[in-house]
Amino acid sequence: MKLDDVADDLEEILLTEDAIHVRIAELSRQVEKDYAGEPLLLVGVLKGAVMVMADLARELKLPINMDWMAVSSYGSGTQSSGVVRILKDLDTDLTGRRVLIVEDIIDSGLTLSWLLANLQSRGAASVDILALLRKPDAAKVDVPVRYVGFDIPNKFVVGYGLDYAERYRNLRGVGVLAPHVYQ
Repeated sequence: MKLDDVADDLEEILLTEDAIHVRIAELSRQVEKDYAGEPLLLVGVLKGAVMVMADLARELKLPINMDWMAVSSYGSGTQSSGVVRILKDLDTDLTGRRVLIVEDIIDSGLTLSWLLANLQSRGAASVDILALLRKPDAAKVDVPVRYVGFDIPNKFVVGYGLDYAERYRNLRGVGVLAPHVYQ
C-alpha cells in the first residue's frame, strides 16, 4: 500500500520506500564487511521487523541463517508499557553464534535493552543490533546499536512494518500517524 492511499491518516511522510531501500543497501554493505567469512544469524523481532528483515536478508551477499522472536511491551497503545513479554521464542541455539538483532524501531530502548541482555545470556559469541529507525529523543536507556538506518523525531510513526493496532504495516514508506486516528 502506498503512503498516498492513507494520506488522511498521516500528518507527514518521513521516509519513502526508495529512501529506505537505499539505506538498507548501505547497511548491508557494512554488515557484509563486518561479518565477512563468518556465519551470521539474523534475529528478527516480530512483527514490526518483518519488512526490514526481508529486505536486509535479500540484499546481503553473504550466507545467513534467520530466526524470529516476538516480544511485546506495547499492546494496542502508542507508548511502551515497559513490561516485556516473550510471545515467541527462538528456535535456534545461540551458543557460539554471531547474532544480529534486526529491529524496526527503537523508542525508549527498554524492550531492546532487555532483549539484548536476554540473547547475550544464551551464550552467543556476539550480539549486535541493526535498527531501521531510532528516536534519540525518546531514549530512556542507552542501547549500543551498531547499525542505524535513520534517526527520526519522537513522533508516532507507521508503515514499513510499524503499526497502530495492527494497521498500516504494509505501507511502503514511513509516515507520522495523525493524532485523530489514535485519540
